[in-house]
Amino acid sequence: MDRRAFLAAAAAAPLALRSGTQRTVALVTADTEAAVVALDVSSGAVLRRIETRPDPRSIERVGEHAVVAHTAVGELSILRGVDVRHVLRGFGEPRYAAAAPEGRHAYVSDSGRKDVAVVDVLRGRVLSRLRLVGWPRHLSLDSSGRVLWVALGTEARELAVVDVTRPLQPRHVGTVRPPFRLHDVGFVPGTGHVWITSGDRRTIAIHDGRTGHILKRLPAGSPPQHVTFQGGKAYVTSGDDGTLHVHGLDGRLLRETSIPRGSYNVQQGTGLVLTPSLARGTLCVLDTAGRVRRTIHVARSSHDACFL
Repeated sequence: MDRRAFLAAAAAAPLALRSGTQRTVALVTADTEAAVVALDVSSGAVLRRIETRPDPRSIERVGEHAVVAHTAVGELSILRGVDVRHVLRGFGEPRYAAAAPEGRHAYVSDSGRKDVAVVDVLRGRVLSRLRLVGWPRHLSLDSSGRVLWVALGTEARELAVVDVTRPLQPRHVGTVRPPFRLHDVGFVPGTGHVWITSGDRRTIAIHDGRTGHILKRLPAGSPPQHVTFQGGKAYVTSGDDGTLHVHGLDGRLLRETSIPRGSYNVQQGTGLVLTPSLARGTLCVLDTAGRVRRTIHVARSSHDACFL
């Protein structure tokens, strides 16, 4: 499909959704191929390969844009639709982004510079940086858009609590130390709870987002685990095990599903859950009950995905 045909199809997607055809487009990173792949997740069709800078690792939707971190070359790409609008340089090792609710700002962890950058995705500019201890990696923003929790490594002893009420002046206001070396962190939408996954053992901790206190511990798959939330459920992947666990927000295990090994990162949206595989280059598409709807081969290796 050429670019003009794809843009026409993308523009028609909202109409297709309203008419019941359930067209949904995802963007998936092809790490070793310097590309982001646009897929119709309903049919599995590849709609477009978007050429990018080398080593596109993570991708996060921010309003009408998507932020792509190129860890090896220290750059960010900002996409709108299927077009690369900005390339930002001057990063060390950018890792992951968290989207502000207003859809304009992204908070990007940079383990090379040991900081978090505040990025204006519309203008393609870094507005400010906050120096932290350790190697910032996974991060999550609360529903108010005012508090950011940042894991300080892949097997970190602690995470930083950052006040981002003023994006131009982010402040490190606290530290949380889970009962294990942590990996991923996720605020539960609409609540004050935070799920923290382990980088060194088969467990998860649910924390109070205000006090940092542990509310509950849960068994999990092999570390590291990753987590996302949708519709009153938590979805936790273990890429080493090749499993996805569906939990109620109280921690109850509702379902365990086999997924391709190497499926670490997990994203949700439009009534679906996406998890790409580093090992097999697939995108596994699941429904909200945790049932596999489709597995699509995308590239040699796929690190992350988001909805367009």
